Amino acid sequence: MSTTMITAVDTNILIDILEPDPIFGLASREMLKCCLEEGNVVACGAVWAEIAIAYQKDVKELLQKLNLMKIFYSPLSQEAALEAARCWYAYRQQGGTRHRLATDFLIGGHALRQCDRLLTRDQGFFRNYFQSLQVIEPTPYSKPET
Repeated sequence: MSTTMITAVDTNILIDILEPDPIFGLASREMLKCCLEEGNVVACGAVWAEIAIAYQKDVKELLQKLNLMKIFYSPLSQEAALEAARCWYAYRQQGGTRHRLATDFLIGGHALRQCDRLLTRDQGFFRNYFQSLQVIEPTPYSKPET
């Protein structure tokens, strides 16, 4: 019996693709394509909210783009929210500042408790605070020198 891989996607990957970012855009798109070949790609409400900021004038366009990209909405479970709270509490106890927002922890909690892995460019943070989470990161392509 084969299981479908579920990959959570972080906001930075979607921004790389939608903008497109000159350094990370292609790498993020290719890594997303690989994840889609292996299963489903989902984003939690925190990611949807962050990405929607850029599309306030046309959220319908954003929804169409995410649909074309095959990014599915995945509501945050209670277990994932509590995991996010536990990790944010540990971060703050270790002297962490409010530089890291709750959304980062919600994304990590969602990926850890509801998905198989997380596609992000912020691997250091997620590996530090969600140590058992499988984190994958696109490798940027460098532009050839002219």
